[in-house]
Amino acid sequence: MPDMSSRDQILAGIRRSLGRTKIEGEQAEALTRRLENSQPNLIPQRAQRPHADQVRLFVEMAEGVQTTVSRVASAADVPEAVADYLKQHNLPAELRLAPDEWLTGLPWARKKTLTIKTGRAEEPDAVSVTPAFAGVAETGTLMLTSGPGTPTTLNLLPETHMVVLKASQVVGAYEDGWKKLREAYPGQLPRTVNYITGPSRTGDIEQKILMGAHGPRRLHIVLIDD
Repeated sequence: MPDMSSRDQILAGIRRSLGRTKIEGEQAEALTRRLENSQPNLIPQRAQRPHADQVRLFVEMAEGVQTTVSRVASAADVPEAVADYLKQHNLPAELRLAPDEWLTGLPWARKKTLTIKTGRAEEPDAVSVTPAFAGVAETGTLMLTSGPGTPTTLNLLPETHMVVLKASQVVGAYEDGWKKLREAYPGQLPRTVNYITGPSRTGDIEQKILMGAHGPRRLHIVLIDD
């Protein structure tokens, strides 16, 4: 066992506890074919519609769980939309921006009132702005992936999380999101995939909804009509 990787050791332990042997030969080949040609299960009817209707459904479902959405005509309009949102909610004009190349390349310099830092979120950060991998229309859910340009802390620590999403990134169902992910990351998926539906909340205390219990209390999407 000393030549085995940590992953192999863990899987071997699971097999021993289940009384199974290592999958090899034809059984392994059959399993590989099944994984490579996975078929979706039952897809909700509301997710099976033309893309323009999926985008409208995404907005409707997102707003139904206390997510706010502003729509802009192009990526160049994103900094203005972010600044407007902060002003409307009397929030500090200070951002922790995901170090994503596309996001940092937007014309933030036009908004002289904004103070912008990039990188992982830290305890004092009140507002974060991140890109998204996809938006799932059936539930108004955001699909975010971790990576050098998208630290997961930005999704969790600041009280206000702002997400920039292109309309072309909206998919119908969760299965569509996973298919898109496998195509974008062939061979090795991101370490973390976060599904976010609305701002953080809990009803554990006296059955009353408390916002921001385990993460941001505000979630705002800037949707680019590309």
